[in-house]
Amino acid sequence: MHPESACVDGPRAYFLVGPTAVGKSAVAHYLARQDRRDILSTDSMLIYRGMDIGTDKPNERERLEVRYWGLDLATPDQSFSVGDYMEQAARAFQAAAVRPLLAVGGTGLYVKCLTEGLDALPPANAALREQAEQLLLTGGLEALQRALKEKSPDAYAALADPQNPRRLVRAFELAETFAVRTLAWNSQKLPLIIGLEMKRADLYKRIERRIRRMFEGGLMEEARELRAKYPEFSQTALQAIGYAEALACLDGAMNLNEAIERTAVRTRRLAKRQMTWFRHQANVCWIEVNEGMTVEETAGQVRSLWEKYGSTSVLV
Repeated sequence: MHPESACVDGPRAYFLVGPTAVGKSAVAHYLARQDRRDILSTDSMLIYRGMDIGTDKPNERERLEVRYWGLDLATPDQSFSVGDYMEQAARAFQAAAVRPLLAVGGTGLYVKCLTEGLDALPPANAALREQAEQLLLTGGLEALQRALKEKSPDAYAALADPQNPRRLVRAFELAETFAVRTLAWNSQKLPLIIGLEMKRADLYKRIERRIRRMFEGGLMEEARELRAKYPEFSQTALQAIGYAEALACLDGAMNLNEAIERTAVRTRRLAKRQMTWFRHQANVCWIEVNEGMTVEETAGQVRSLWEKYGSTSVLV
């Protein structure tokens, strides 16, 4: 990778993004061990303490091998903003000194704020917000979903949780900005970052394997313990896929197979939205991962591109 002296101009990171289950975490961990670097998570669900199995959080052994930042920053009953995340990220970069971190995850908003700063977030639009809230009031969730799809299909596809009224309203506010921004990239490119992608059928197989592993590995017991300890989950924590399904299974609202299938459906939708976001809202050089590729082989390709393009400046 490029000389560490490149960091004298400010904090920098090697980014690795992509959809859930594509293999980012394993590749990043391998490279971090090889190069003795820290990892900064850019996954909004890994910030919650106790939500380990359902978020596929690095385990105890991995966290002894590599220093991780951006994990276990809040309890599931606490709200946690992008601004809170950026404060924690700043501490990580200060601790890393001149060595670029590896910034790894699938939450596009975190990546956007790291590479462009918090000022990159468009301001609220009171008129559009009022219009969206009126649609929600008179026509319900489906009416607002239809309106957003008509206004900007890409903005709708990029939603992390289209069933969340608060996120729908905000997306409606930003739909015009989303479209203008996408068109503007023809003349002005954002910082280049590296991403992993995979054929849809292969990715879906990985997703199904991961979900079965989560449920077999104690997800329902983890969800039971979290509910007992934190009766009031925050709205953000509730978006973590798998927990609502595990609790529904515990309550008898669905059986285990139904919970697994529902979790798989939601995870596939998340992966699709993540890819839409990164294709429209970031400048990504993609590596296609084949099902037969080892972690070492994928890591070699990632390293080659990092060496070719260098690290990315971050704004914290």
